[in-house]
Amino acid sequence: MTQPGSELRRTLGVGDAVIIGLGSMVGAGIFAALGPAAEAAGSGLLVGLAVAAVVAYCNAMSSARLAARYPASGGTYVYGRERLGEFWGYLAGWSFVVGKTASCAAMALTVGTYVWPEQAHAVAVAAVVALTAVNYGGVQKSAWLTRSIVAVVLAVLAFVVVACLGSEASDAGRLDIGASGGAGGVLQAAGLLFFAFAGYARIATLGEEVRDPARTIPRAIPLALGIALAVYACVAVAVLSVLGSEGLGQAGAPLADAVRSAGVPGLVPVVRVGAAVAALGSLLALILGVSRTTLAMARDRHLPGALSAVHPRFQVPHRAELAVGVVVAALAATVDVRGAIGFSSFGVLAYYAVANASAWTLDTAPARRVVPAVGLLGCVVLAFSLPGTSVVAGAGVLAVGVVAYGIRRRMAAR
Repeated sequence: MTQPGSELRRTLGVGDAVIIGLGSMVGAGIFAALGPAAEAAGSGLLVGLAVAAVVAYCNAMSSARLAARYPASGGTYVYGRERLGEFWGYLAGWSFVVGKTASCAAMALTVGTYVWPEQAHAVAVAAVVALTAVNYGGVQKSAWLTRSIVAVVLAVLAFVVVACLGSEASDAGRLDIGASGGAGGVLQAAGLLFFAFAGYARIATLGEEVRDPARTIPRAIPLALGIALAVYACVAVAVLSVLGSEGLGQAGAPLADAVRSAGVPGLVPVVRVGAAVAALGSLLALILGVSRTTLAMARDRHLPGALSAVHPRFQVPHRAELAVGVVVAALAATVDVRGAIGFSSFGVLAYYAVANASAWTLDTAPARRVVPAVGLLGCVVLAFSLPGTSVVAGAGVLAVGVVAYGIRRRMAAR
């Protein structure tokens, strides 16, 4: 139960919520997941993007319905607990916190790689510290900074699209949608690209901080998802038309390589800055969302109760934010970027599987159950289509969470 005086302040409108969702999605998708997805799917990249979008849409609709019914911080942790039982809520929360903590580290390292490649880990840690301080100062400050970041990133991506599609190097023949990577490659690409769509979860986890959540959240989630999909599709088509699926899959910095191949090398520094800014936007919103789920789990004593404290002045879960910042900074100092993407995707797909299963219970009408059924099946299929190492690591961490839950229950029963 939430203690009196520990509630968060409702200050965010539809526009703020949409911007926070976009801040999570755009940077991660374009600058981190597009290349590995192209390597997996080959010429089926656009098909993989479409599959990821369908699954993300189902998840978004399920999340929106649930968030309107349960407008509290925690997202699917709360929905699973209320609709399926305590264990499933806990499993969703565990999946989210672990998976998205890995995402935070990946985004921090992306900042470091673009800003100062030789000192990527040090820059990543500094970015985590700075953005944790911004979140500590209040969610409105976070929303304001995210709005500025999204504006910069969308402008950079627009330059990339125009430069690529307007160049002589652009060839529509490279947009062949045949699946040269096979069905397995397309599904693996969709799973990796899902990493890019998962940002709208930030909107649901902020359910306790938006005004009129029953109206705001169902509007904000599909809006953010639709805008992100349009951006992804435009950029993917533009880059593919210049590099082709093989070139895109092999590119270390796909958008920078694309504008260089398009004959506009002067845009390369702009793209590098855009990549760093986009990753900062994703990191800012990711830390925001993970700390809110940590808050919800701490309130129910699945995590240390001290993490449920809300700052009396800033009205934020300050201890949860500091704890998340410390863990992410430690990971950013040690982990690998590419491995974090697959691991994060597995955890987040498990999270949304619980969301869809929860939404299934909201209505017995068959027509109302189609979307959560498709979403649940899609999450399971994409999770087990990821690279083997990601599946094994993700399943192992979920198992650790299950064991921890069982030990806690046994101790509480004594």
